[in-house]
Amino acid sequence: MEKSKVYFTSMKVNAGTNLLKKLNHLIKEAGIANIDFENKYTAIKIHFGEPGNLAYLRPNYAKAVADVIKELGGKPFLTDCNTLYPGSRKNALEHLQCAWENGFTAMTVGCPILIGDGLKGTDDIEVPVEGGEYIKSAKIGRAIMDADIFISLSHFKGHETTGFGGAIKNIGMGCGSRAGKKEQHTNGQPTIHEDMCRGCRRCMRECANNGLVFDEETKKMHIDGANCVGCGRCIGACNFDAIEFENWAATKDLNCRMAEYTKAVVDGRPNFHISLVVDVSPNCDCHAENDAPILPNIGMFASFDPLALDQACVDACLKMQPLPNSQLSENMHKEGFCDHHDHFENSTPESEYKTCLEHAEKIGLGSREYELIVMK
Repeated sequence: MEKSKVYFTSMKVNAGTNLLKKLNHLIKEAGIANIDFENKYTAIKIHFGEPGNLAYLRPNYAKAVADVIKELGGKPFLTDCNTLYPGSRKNALEHLQCAWENGFTAMTVGCPILIGDGLKGTDDIEVPVEGGEYIKSAKIGRAIMDADIFISLSHFKGHETTGFGGAIKNIGMGCGSRAGKKEQHTNGQPTIHEDMCRGCRRCMRECANNGLVFDEETKKMHIDGANCVGCGRCIGACNFDAIEFENWAATKDLNCRMAEYTKAVVDGRPNFHISLVVDVSPNCDCHAENDAPILPNIGMFASFDPLALDQACVDACLKMQPLPNSQLSENMHKEGFCDHHDHFENSTPESEYKTCLEHAEKIGLGSREYELIVMK
């Protein structure tokens, strides 16, 4: 089997050029122009960052990618789906406000911004997963699946559960609707916090399985354990954060489901992937803060293969020396430190990522074998 090609350029620039020009050159050399963009709707999946977090990718990078797509005749839009957890990105209104606060507007990025799963995170479509072992039909944001072409633009960094967040996490978890994120993250049925329930019954209109029962006496909603199938659509319907899932899936299950969701998103249409290994914070950009980077800025990577891309980014990171005054270096100097010989596991020992890469290769998402093409 032929190795996948991954293109790389460092963050070093000389006078007369800049990082945006390098990104433009990188993705063109990696073959993005081989895709027929003419009059095609093109989703650019990115994370807009959480308010208070400053490690997310700057809007300038998104504009550089959007400009190339427009140059090639495409109709790009930036997109992300709403979050499962209560926060500032759980519905489209708050999500867009967050994007604007962090500098992502149609003016700054040169294209529209759409929230992929709609106002409340319930506008999704079920997409079959070919070869899926955990997921037979993934719940993906409708706007993302409506696009003719899919592009991912990922911030590669650490993650407290999945070891790192790269292309697969940006695509698989990020493109899942709120119900899709629930399917990846949890097993079982939701919990309703009665003190937060307003008795509005909005959630009942989303339930297709008679899984909710309204108590006329207390004016509170309850889960009917016999009928609830754990689909998670009630979460998106609740405006008061009264419904949540507490039975979180084991990391291995989460990793495998995330790989299968990624396959659902990219299968059957042109796709291309870009990852920037910069500001390598130890945790996800979903946090309302970003800790000091654990590794130095490495560079920009691009490939048609999202798995090869993640593997190349991991390999590059493992060759780096940890930065001082970071979570990683502090952990390594603690008494009784157990060296896992892996920066991501040493940073967050409870995390794990290898099962994700292994399962992604098993189901045919891509290859972990790659040829790294280094550009100046």
